Amino acid sequence: MDLGLAGKTALVSAASRGLGRACALSLAREGVDVTIVARRPGPLEETAGDIRAETGVRVTAVAADITDAEGRAKALAACPEPDILVTNTGGPPHVSDFRRLGRDDWIALFDAYLVAPISLIQATVDGMIERRFGRIVNITSIVVKMPGGSLELSAGPRAGFTGFVAGLARQVVRHNVTINNLLPGSLDTDRVRENMEVRARQAGCTIDEMYTRRAAEAPAGRIADPQEFGDTCAFLSGVQAGYITGQNLLLDGGRFPGTF
Repeated sequence: MDLGLAGKTALVSAASRGLGRACALSLAREGVDVTIVARRPGPLEETAGDIRAETGVRVTAVAADITDAEGRAKALAACPEPDILVTNTGGPPHVSDFRRLGRDDWIALFDAYLVAPISLIQATVDGMIERRFGRIVNITSIVVKMPGGSLELSAGPRAGFTGFVAGLARQVVRHNVTINNLLPGSLDTDRVRENMEVRARQAGCTIDEMYTRRAAEAPAGRIADPQEFGDTCAFLSGVQAGYITGQNLLLDGGRFPGTF
């Protein structure tokens, strides 16, 4: 399927690895020029080179921390008027007990999962409205629907952000600007592997045994390839998806046990 995106531009945050990288690559395969943002220059430049080599599109790499205002300004200077915005932030810290967190810790969580994506949307949505095309895809988490484990630290700010998106998405869709959230379950990313290593040590088992346990949690019986996630992001960014907005799409292999 031709998604009608050739020649468009995208700004993708936290894109040096994992789900952000997968989204950037899928968009580039559709002919989208991508600006990718991440904190570490080395992995970021490696990813930019890989995407350029495979797709031939223009790839701009911006080493910046998207969770602070200076980092966002740097990213937006490189790509001030994206047609597609993919917001993403790394997972929460490994904290076994919320009682250990102080006020500064909580503020950092809200900065990352609420303030940062809203600020990027604020800076780009009006241009999308003027151009009569815009796609905003937010990478959030299954914890929005199914809090649990250490990931519940991000559930509060992510839930607040989800509420914000629900209202805004219905205001801007008449201008052919859509806003949707992608909620990953278990995908085979570096972040998930790091989490599994921690859990394996705590459980006294091997990482392979922990993978098997995690795969069994999903009715699909497997952990997904990140590129499946990236391709879903690309579809939501395409011209065919102009009637899809304000949705929270789970990519969890059926793990969430609900009807809605």
